[in-house]
Amino acid sequence: MDPRDATQEIQERQLTVREQEDKRVLIIDDEQNMQHMLSAILSRSGYRVEAAGNGQDGLDLLGNKDFDFVLCDIRMPVMDGMAFLQKASSLEHNATIIMMSAYGTVDSAIEAMKLGAYDYISKPFKAEEILLVLKKAEERESLRRENAALRRQLADIERVSGFGRMVARSKKMQQVFQLAAKVAQHTTTVLVTGESGTGKELVARGIHDLSPRANNPFVAINCGGIPENLLESELFGYVRGAFTGADMNKKGLFEEASGGTIFLDEIGELPLPMQVKLLRVLQEQEVRPIGAARSRRIDVRVIAATARDLASDVKKGNFREDLYYRLNVVNIHIPPLRERSEDIAVLSRHFAKKLAGRLGMEVLDIAPAALQLLMQHPWPGNVRELENVMERAVILAEKKVILPENLPSEFGTKRQARRLDDFFAGFSIKKAQRIMEKSLIRRALEATGGNKSKAAELLEISYPSLLGKIKEYGLG
Repeated sequence: MDPRDATQEIQERQLTVREQEDKRVLIIDDEQNMQHMLSAILSRSGYRVEAAGNGQDGLDLLGNKDFDFVLCDIRMPVMDGMAFLQKASSLEHNATIIMMSAYGTVDSAIEAMKLGAYDYISKPFKAEEILLVLKKAEERESLRRENAALRRQLADIERVSGFGRMVARSKKMQQVFQLAAKVAQHTTTVLVTGESGTGKELVARGIHDLSPRANNPFVAINCGGIPENLLESELFGYVRGAFTGADMNKKGLFEEASGGTIFLDEIGELPLPMQVKLLRVLQEQEVRPIGAARSRRIDVRVIAATARDLASDVKKGNFREDLYYRLNVVNIHIPPLRERSEDIAVLSRHFAKKLAGRLGMEVLDIAPAALQLLMQHPWPGNVRELENVMERAVILAEKKVILPENLPSEFGTKRQARRLDDFFAGFSIKKAQRIMEKSLIRRALEATGGNKSKAAELLEISYPSLLGKIKEYGLG
């Protein structure tokens, strides 16, 4: 042998031994000679070996120590190999079990596999055979661990978290949910910012529902939706005789929310005179109804929201600086949908399922071609716009799948109206049928992203029939 080849072989063996140094093998066999022979073979190859003379002793060792592999004989006193396999299945262990027997049959091998054995080897065997079996088992365990790791990674990718009535996958929204959940346990004033349609009120409701105030009222008011001359009476109430038409006492929304949460949406639209009065309410925790002689104590948590840049409004003199800082104790900013595209598919499917249930329809899937159009849309109206689009799509969908043509025309799905004469030449029904068939199959394949099973469902034909037609029309 060439000295270089010999050196290489020695190095490879040393590498193999180093790789096996941490691998532990349990030998279970009532024959002492077999124990010694296997221990010598495996120890030379770098395995750490322990031995037991019957299934019960092996079971005790397996329950108390960690082993990578078990080599177990079938015929043994006290507890045989099959009984060991059955008992071992109830233990928490990660060992790969390989059965051995000098009386092996196909039936016993099959039975051992059913009970959880990885492999079966017949005695007598050569050293190379047992090492090969262990090598195969190790490769199998390596693949199993890799698959488990991949499944965990995919689960992390696919994991959809929720907060209140909101769902999301993006890292940005996970951070929003975490901050909202943390602040929910305190009475701190919160300012929720973000573009229109991002879900500011849903965040506010989620905070309330997670807070100790969850069983008390959640009162929402749009500060920009109430005329200025009525805003004070709506927020703080009035007493009988305070003004013409005030023929009875009326609680304001702050008192209605007592013990709970008041949500002041579009706080940036609040007129400057009302900003002064709101600041006093936040500082003193009391309100004075219009016409009342004394103020009334309140216990209300305030969450405000705006789509405006309040810091800029403060600089322009349109919003009081002291009120801004009083509201902005904790700021929760909701990013627009265009900045978290990974949430579009999650939200689309969520809305499709929710709306289908509300409309009494079957739960729908979304065709890949339609989903691609949804992902490409800029969503100026954010999540609210997406929900409206999905409601239209659910209503228009004729099958269980939302197709591109179920989306609005601005998504690039507008089709030109065409006469049948544009498709067909002549009067042959057979030719027309083939042209229409080919066109429908092409459309179904495009809509499902090439998924033939789903395309067959859309076309209402069998899978084998679709495969035949794909081949016939050259659509492969």
